[in-house]
Amino acid sequence: MKPIVFVIILFALTTTLAAQWLKYPTPGIPRTANGKPNLAAPAPRTADGKPDLSGIWQRISAKYSGNVAADLKPGEIQSWAEALVRQRAEDFRKDSPGIQCLPWGPAESTSARKTKIVQAPGLILMLDEALTYRQIFMDGRPLETDPFPSWMGHSVGRWEGDTLVVESNGFNDRSWLDGYGHPHSEALRTTERYRRVDFGHMNIEVTLNDRQVYARPWAVSLRAELNADSDLLESVCNESHTSLEHWVGKVSDEKKTEVKVAPEILAKYAGTYEEQDLWGNRPHPAMIEITVSNGALFAELKGREKDRLVAQSETNFSGFHGLGIKFVTDGRGAVTHLLEQHISGDYRFRRTR
Repeated sequence: MKPIVFVIILFALTTTLAAQWLKYPTPGIPRTANGKPNLAAPAPRTADGKPDLSGIWQRISAKYSGNVAADLKPGEIQSWAEALVRQRAEDFRKDSPGIQCLPWGPAESTSARKTKIVQAPGLILMLDEALTYRQIFMDGRPLETDPFPSWMGHSVGRWEGDTLVVESNGFNDRSWLDGYGHPHSEALRTTERYRRVDFGHMNIEVTLNDRQVYARPWAVSLRAELNADSDLLESVCNESHTSLEHWVGKVSDEKKTEVKVAPEILAKYAGTYEEQDLWGNRPHPAMIEITVSNGALFAELKGREKDRLVAQSETNFSGFHGLGIKFVTDGRGAVTHLLEQHISGDYRFRRTR
């Protein structure tokens, strides 16, 4: 029997080791009486009165980082594009730019990744832990009418009141729009709107327009929180990349080895589990909700769609965004935590209820 291989989606890796400047107090920021950053303080402004977006921002995009097309209706995506998304899922999405150690492209803007914004007169830079960057020119130049296709595209920005509006084009068609693998053409154009509502919080809206693949433009909303008293920690994919020789088989192979698990056993796994071993460039701690429906077990990473789990034994399940889940019990048989299983190792989630 062909063994099931649990796949790690290497969009990013996060280390828990101590590192220089990760806890160094950011000078000049407002603080509460106990010395912590006051994220509810007014947003800072530059000398010309514009909002200053500088800082390290953790995007929070639980709904759209996986599926940017979640709000589109059936028929609003070209049939060939829907078929491509299904094929990429069947192949464990191993051809995604993140897994191939390539830049994320337009998916960066709606992801749950961190970005460091550096705001200067005439130019805004967005830096990523994977050592990619974006330049947003604020000097009044127009977008290129015939841009050279690139991974991160070409961007110009302007202020509309207190909102930064960024127009981008020139993306090559090798990148994906999200973790699910929605494609785009080189005709893609995006409009991003950034509004810093106070010192520690920012609202982001991204409109995507690609009439060669999608029937209409659509907008997705996310937010970001300031990571004060910290710094970016570089994550070089090629240094920790799991060899693709381990990425064998298809997602549907899991169904061939599925076993039947009694309803009373499934029922005891239902609950909420909190991340203990921090992994990935996502907001922490991540939460997994386990539910039972119609004799099957489902898992939901907080804010994303539910995945039906496929039982490989009474305690081991596959089908969780290409990963495995193993439930762990104590000496009395009570479920204490689950393990999110990756090729790189197991990551613990403690049961909270």
